[in-house]
Amino acid sequence: MEPALPPCTPADDAAAWALTLIRTRQTVLPKRLVAPGPDAAQLQLLFEAAAAAPDHEQRLPWRFIGVPAEQRARLAEVFALALLDRDPAALPQQVEMAREKAHRAPLLMLAVARLDDADTEVPAAERWISLGCAIQNVLLAAHAMGYGSALTSGQAINSPRLRELFALRPGEVPVCFVNVGTVGAAKARKPRPDAGRFFSWL
Repeated sequence: MEPALPPCTPADDAAAWALTLIRTRQTVLPKRLVAPGPDAAQLQLLFEAAAAAPDHEQRLPWRFIGVPAEQRARLAEVFALALLDRDPAALPQQVEMAREKAHRAPLLMLAVARLDDADTEVPAAERWISLGCAIQNVLLAAHAMGYGSALTSGQAINSPRLRELFALRPGEVPVCFVNVGTVGAAKARKPRPDAGRFFSWL
């Protein structure tokens, strides 16, 4: 697991602890995420964190679909066939590398946006934001537990084969995979962008 964060007790400054949690979170590539992953109780806490995301009238414009170990081979085959659909001349080692991506992080979930056009009260942009907040809550909760995490997508995310495997309904958009697990090898954290690059006053 990642280095433990200092515990937050009633005597601590909760805001400072929360900021430390946010500022120390980093992406850990799935190939560096190893077992163990979150147990059943921790997984439930990740779901509770996701459910705390802003969500207009609790419409749940998103959902997560977990890929257990016994289903990874099916996902691996989708990754391989999706590559061959895009590039029939792909080399065998490239196809095998595509398959291997399905067998990395202990916890693997597909994040899905639910963009029902019949819902005219909540703009699509707001629903996208809700999903983004849910994902970030999961990443921060995993970090608080000492796990590493990453988001991955790739061209296979748009494959009809992937839609079929996950039984996605009309209006549902596969966005990315959420990967969570124990950090197998630490890596230096890249510096964050300075506020001057993304903030200005009107």
